[in-house]
Amino acid sequence: MRDYLEDTAELLAPFLVSGPCALRLDVGLPTGHDLIDMADLDDYALPVATRLRSQELVSVWCTKRHANTSRVVVARAQEVAAPETTFTVRTTASLQTKAYKQQVRAAVADATEMPAGAVRLQVAFVVGAQRNWLNLWKPTMDALDPLLGRTHPDREWHPKDGRITDHGLHVNVDPSLGHDVLVTIAADQPTSP
Repeated sequence: MRDYLEDTAELLAPFLVSGPCALRLDVGLPTGHDLIDMADLDDYALPVATRLRSQELVSVWCTKRHANTSRVVVARAQEVAAPETTFTVRTTASLQTKAYKQQVRAAVADATEMPAGAVRLQVAFVVGAQRNWLNLWKPTMDALDPLLGRTHPDREWHPKDGRITDHGLHVNVDPSLGHDVLVTIAADQPTSP
């Protein structure tokens, strides 16, 4: 893994832009691999985003498809309109606590579970100046079982996040938030996997 991350960072270095940037990682999986079971996208994107160590990284997109190769791109970030339907919560708990996950889950608790199949998910974080937004990814995802379903009915904090085939994670900094985090979640289903 270390070699993969070093090689990827070295390949991307000449293309890093000054100012807010976005990372896109398209994961190619072998034909026959079930795209909506396992191969969680955050497990691919988080190590690359962490390795880049860029304060300018404000958006990370990751997809998975049947393909012989994967690709990664870094480009200047562009602001786009927010999705139509979103769930928003302001968290006040430490992300290392169960309370953080409970606050995020409460925001989507009344949502209808997405029908079986692939899911497109976007999560936007507004954080204080001292917050590392990359650390928020996993605990936030763990709380999304009302939207994604659970791997097992008795396993709390284990959503079916392998069904996410398109994932966007975004950040904006607002120093007035201090340690609080504003989380906005949007999910829908692609017309084809």
